[in-house]
Amino acid sequence: MTNAKKRIWNGNVRDAALTILMEINQNQAYSNLLLNRTIKKYAIDPKDRGLLTELTYGTLQHRLTLEYYLKPFVKGKLDPWVRELLYLSIYQIVYLTKIPPHAVVHEAVEIAKRRGHKGIAATVNGILRSILRNGVRPIEDIEDEIERMSVETSHPAWLIERWMKQFGKEEALAMAHENNHPARMTARVNSLKATVEEAVAALAKEGIEASKGEVIPGSIQASSGSLANTDAFMEGLLTIQDESSMLPVLALDVKPDMKVLDMCAAPGGKTTFIAEKMNDEGEIYAHDLHEHKLALIESNANRLGIQSIRTKSGDSRELESVYGPASFDRILVDAPCSGLGVIRRKPEIKYTKTEKDLESLMGIQEQLLDTAYRLVKNDGIIVYSTCTIEYDENEGMARRFLDKHPDMEMAPLDALADNDSLAIKDNMLQVLPQHFGSDGFFVAAFRKRKD
Repeated sequence: MTNAKKRIWNGNVRDAALTILMEINQNQAYSNLLLNRTIKKYAIDPKDRGLLTELTYGTLQHRLTLEYYLKPFVKGKLDPWVRELLYLSIYQIVYLTKIPPHAVVHEAVEIAKRRGHKGIAATVNGILRSILRNGVRPIEDIEDEIERMSVETSHPAWLIERWMKQFGKEEALAMAHENNHPARMTARVNSLKATVEEAVAALAKEGIEASKGEVIPGSIQASSGSLANTDAFMEGLLTIQDESSMLPVLALDVKPDMKVLDMCAAPGGKTTFIAEKMNDEGEIYAHDLHEHKLALIESNANRLGIQSIRTKSGDSRELESVYGPASFDRILVDAPCSGLGVIRRKPEIKYTKTEKDLESLMGIQEQLLDTAYRLVKNDGIIVYSTCTIEYDENEGMARRFLDKHPDMEMAPLDALADNDSLAIKDNMLQVLPQHFGSDGFFVAAFRKRKD
């Protein structure tokens, strides 16, 4: 056994990707956070950052497939970092056809020498050259259907089986494949500062091609470049956000001068959208369990020029003692969830989540909804949303909430009803990743009866 040396190889994209993969594997860190940190740490050239993202996410997304491809060529035990290096290399050989295989092997051997020793480098070289000679074994050879779908899409078998029961084989397979595609780059235009046309024109001046969003009014999508590095972003013309994530705010149906509560607000994407829809007129209370995350909400509000948001930390399940009953016209419960709708953005969660994790979150979701019930005014609206596709956390939770509180009724999603891209059923919306290339999301709205 050897430990990979932790010397920084400045500018080396593959070594940087390996560092990210190792940290995710060892510390269950999130890929999206590590990527930005590693770009700075390794001084990755801007022209190479796209490749670093591709290598990192591609290797993570196809991990189970890569394990299947590697297994026949390994005799004996490999150090974890060596195995990660081989996954990274096989991903390039199989999926990135523009990179010459001999270049992949050479780079892997150099990294193995630098992090280990000549013996490890020889092992890496031998395995990769055997793969080039013999090719990888076909997935079609797997007889068991669930296992074959699991390896083909690189999703755990328990998740594939669960989705097949909930959505059917065709939808389950389509969703798993879609999770392995890169997320679209979408943003919301700040209506307090610009129109969609003005934002698109501002981005064009900076060399970024953007167009009107496909689903949400006021959204845009960019075909290339980094929106976060533009003057348009810095000046508060837009907020980077997935179109699915904008849906709960539209369902909330806010108006100027309302009093609104966002119970799980950080980093503030939905909170600031609420303020924009209210023309920054009214009171918006943004809460989050972690005090350090409030700075993210405040920073976003300042950048967008929003004044109506007030932030506070603490357990949102205990907010009745802070505000008293029947305090709010609208409440957003964007609840902590399993996150299985955002696998394409955080591919590591499909390997780390378990069925027990799903069950543990449902208690928190129910308690948040119960608190919101006590805080909302008569004729007020609660919107419940998650970024998952799990029935028990979504429709099942909504139906249990209505059974528990007979004076609550399902509110129609009128603001979303005219959109053909949205499959609303029984006044509830479940978006799957394959519906329009967005995150998986659930939205339901409840109204407290006046009587």
